Amino acid sequence: MEKQRSVFASIDWVTIMIYILLLGMGWMSICGACYEYGQPRDFLSLASFDTRTGMQLVWIGSSILLGSVILLLDDRIFDTFAYLIYGVLVILLFITPFLAHDIKGSMSWIKIGPFSFQSAEFAKFATALALAKFMGSYGFKLEGSWKNMAVCLALMLLPMALIVMQKETGSALVYLSLFLMLYREGMPGSVLFLGLSAVAYVVVGLRFADEMVLEGTTSLGLLLVMAMIVVFTAGLLFSYARPSALFGSVLGEQRKTYDSYRRAMTDTLGLGLGTMVAAVLFARFIHAFNIGPIFVAVCVLLILRLAWIGLHTHIYRYITIALFGITSIGLFYSSNYLLDHLQPHQRARVQELLGLSEDPDGVGYNVIQAKIAIGSGGLEGKGFLKGTQTKLRYVPEQETDFIFCTMGEEQGFIGSSVVLILFLALLLRLIYLSERQPYTFGRVYGYCVFSIFLFHVLINIGMVLGLMPVIGIPLPFFSYGGSSLWGFTLLLFIFLRIDAGRVRLQR
Repeated sequence: MEKQRSVFASIDWVTIMIYILLLGMGWMSICGACYEYGQPRDFLSLASFDTRTGMQLVWIGSSILLGSVILLLDDRIFDTFAYLIYGVLVILLFITPFLAHDIKGSMSWIKIGPFSFQSAEFAKFATALALAKFMGSYGFKLEGSWKNMAVCLALMLLPMALIVMQKETGSALVYLSLFLMLYREGMPGSVLFLGLSAVAYVVVGLRFADEMVLEGTTSLGLLLVMAMIVVFTAGLLFSYARPSALFGSVLGEQRKTYDSYRRAMTDTLGLGLGTMVAAVLFARFIHAFNIGPIFVAVCVLLILRLAWIGLHTHIYRYITIALFGITSIGLFYSSNYLLDHLQPHQRARVQELLGLSEDPDGVGYNVIQAKIAIGSGGLEGKGFLKGTQTKLRYVPEQETDFIFCTMGEEQGFIGSSVVLILFLALLLRLIYLSERQPYTFGRVYGYCVFSIFLFHVLINIGMVLGLMPVIGIPLPFFSYGGSSLWGFTLLLFIFLRIDAGRVRLQR
């Protein structure tokens, strides 16, 4: 009994209050999305098990019960059985396509009696535990250890690949958010920078690939991406050319090394951008021709020059930067290939988002109707159960992936802002709790939870507002369904239990 008192005294009740508030507002949104004209508005009718609103109350109640049970467990159980839990979930992910029923093209739902559950939702906390277990082991170091980095990537990519086999690309992409945790734990910033650069190359390259300039001779997308590669490569050189920023005063050979980076940076910018500008001016005012090959040649020559400097001086970071440049060019030229090999509906969504096609009655319909619903709510909203766009079923999937538009229509800008503030408070609280963990295991798991919640919130709300591609992932604590609600509850409450155990570890 004394142990239970100490556990509940050390639990972070602020996070639990945010959790309860989000559950309550999520249920109100489910009511608004599922309510039909003529249906009674009293609580007993809304709580009927014959309706989705009533079933959501069951999922909410069972989630609170599940969270309470987790808080009563010994926090050491999660560290001890992390690999076992991960292995069980990986096996479950593997067999899911053989047991699942086809639901809208997805093979991710296993049916047991009257209920169905999605194994991908539970694999998130299992992967987070396995990563925390491995990275919390004695002597672990991420920076400078390619072996440790490879194991971390394998732990992340294995469930990701199995979920892709279930045709659940959106759920698989969630695992990419764990790179934020790896960055916090010492992954080189250049890796994260490469990922962000890759997104920029693909977006700019696809968006402006068919826009021709210089009298229709050259692709604007190619020119912009090659110029970006030069600037980004110079940026990496600049990051290594500031000794005072990291080491204070340096002398001798170190000074020569940093001066070498600085010269390489200025040469890359000067030769690269200078040659590119000269080619543009020549084609614009003297003779129009396709200057794309010149831009590509300039990038390749600069990259080869960096590689040669690295081999000649034995400063192998030049080789790494050269590989970054080559990879960048490869990503640009593979973007069309990747787009062509997406599923037809996925390709159409990307093209719609980038403005490459317009299909207001097809792939763009969901987002357009969601925007109309949110905009119609105005400042204060139309009131609880009084939304017209949702009641008339203009918005597809309005109780799952597009649940946020119900909040926007019925509660308006004020209600939507409250939801965003609560999510922001939850994310900031997760960072605070993660940083106060006495051991790596708790900190790594906490940042995994933070990364997954951040990805879900940004992507779900972003796609409802038309800022992100529609990839079909739930909004935590809002979207209808037991699997997602249980999955998010497990993620959060396991971390709260680990955090509560810090008091014992600090004694």
